[in-house]
Amino acid sequence: MGTRGGVTRGRRGLVWRKADVGTLMSMRFLGVDVGRRRIGLALSDASGLIASAWQTVEAGPSLAAAAARVGAAIDTLRDPIDDGPAVGGIVVGLPRRLDGTEHEQTALARAFAALLHAATGVQVHFQDERLTSREAEARLAAREPDWRRRKARVDAEAAAIILQDFLDARCDVRRAESTEA
Repeated sequence: MGTRGGVTRGRRGLVWRKADVGTLMSMRFLGVDVGRRRIGLALSDASGLIASAWQTVEAGPSLAAAAARVGAAIDTLRDPIDDGPAVGGIVVGLPRRLDGTEHEQTALARAFAALLHAATGVQVHFQDERLTSREAEARLAAREPDWRRRKARVDAEAAAIILQDFLDARCDVRRAESTEA
C-alpha cells in the first residue's frame, strides 16, 4: 500500500483519499423505514457495505415517542471499545409518489428524522423508498409462506432495502471519486 499526493492505493488498485480510509473502514449505518404503526430497522456491517434486517419497533402514540424508541434501540448497540454510538449514520427512507413528488408521508419522515437526530446526535441521511415495501414483501414471500410471519418482518426488510440502496449509491460515489483522483 502506498501513499502519494493524499491518495492511498490499496492492494486491488482502489484509490481513496486519506480522509475516506478511516471513515470507510469503521462506518456502520442504521436504516429506518418509518410507518404509522411500525418502524423497521436494519443495520449495515462494520464496513458499511452490506445491509441486513434487524428488528421492528412499534411507532407509539407520537413521532417523539417513536424517535425515543428507535434511540433506545440504538443505545443497545453501544460500541464496546469507546462506549460511543455503534452507528455512524442513520438512513431514513423518504416516501415519494412514483413520479417523484412528495406527499403527506414525506413530511412525516422528515419530521421523524429531525427528532431522531435530536435524540441521538447521529447524522441522518435520506434515501428514496419508493416500492421498497412491495420488494420486501416479494422477498419474504419467496422464503416464508405464512403471511403472519411475513407481516412481522416486512418493515425491517424494507429498511434493509432502503439501507442497501444508500450503501450502494455511497460506494458508486466513492468509486467515481477514486477514478477522478
